[in-house]
Amino acid sequence: MSNDARAPVAVVVGAGDATGGAIAKRFARGGYTVCATRRSLDKLQPLLEEIRAAGGTAHGFPTDARKEEEVVAFFEQVEKDIGPVEVMVFNIGANVPSSILDETARKYFKIWEMACLGGFLNGREAAKRMVTRGKGTIIFTGATASLRGAANFAAFAGAKHALRALAQSMARELGPRGIHVAHTIIDGAIDTEFIRENFPERYALKSQDGILNPDHIAENYWMLHSQPRDAWTHELDLRPYMEKF
Repeated sequence: MSNDARAPVAVVVGAGDATGGAIAKRFARGGYTVCATRRSLDKLQPLLEEIRAAGGTAHGFPTDARKEEEVVAFFEQVEKDIGPVEVMVFNIGANVPSSILDETARKYFKIWEMACLGGFLNGREAAKRMVTRGKGTIIFTGATASLRGAANFAAFAGAKHALRALAQSMARELGPRGIHVAHTIIDGAIDTEFIRENFPERYALKSQDGILNPDHIAENYWMLHSQPRDAWTHELDLRPYMEKF
């Protein structure tokens, strides 16, 4: 067990402008030092500034979650220079639809790298640190595609199915060692710029609470982390009340 007196760290891999950013802000409000990653540090700046302006502590890292050497170096730097990683949220999407007739091996592999291999690399490195302290939370963000493969989503569904299996395996191994591993299924459109621009008819349902609010998703992640270990949730699905399932 560690006697590290520094504030605990919440790592958010894929801290985008919607869900990932909301998760980062929620853990910062909860007293965690946030270490947020995206491939572009410039795109992280608005989130970091918002957290700091609200009185929180945040650091940004331009890390490619698919690159083993970058992920290992990132976790080593965080633990050495910032604090002990107590939470790791893997929130990379990689949703690029395509007909199976047009899908390329290169893009299929890239989607798997982003949505699954990245989850393995970051999950492994977080777990290595957490087991030495006997506590921690690892949350993987899943999607509708984690449960069923729709037409034109072969690559995304394959990667998300694999990420779900990874989470299940890690939970069974690490739960007895004090690590809470959870997998969320975000089943529905999220209030993002992407949905607003590409699916305006779906975005129009926002006024009826018909799409997911990133802040409400983040609150559920905080709830998962706060659970006592005698009542841990492994899989949590979130969807608007009007979503079919």
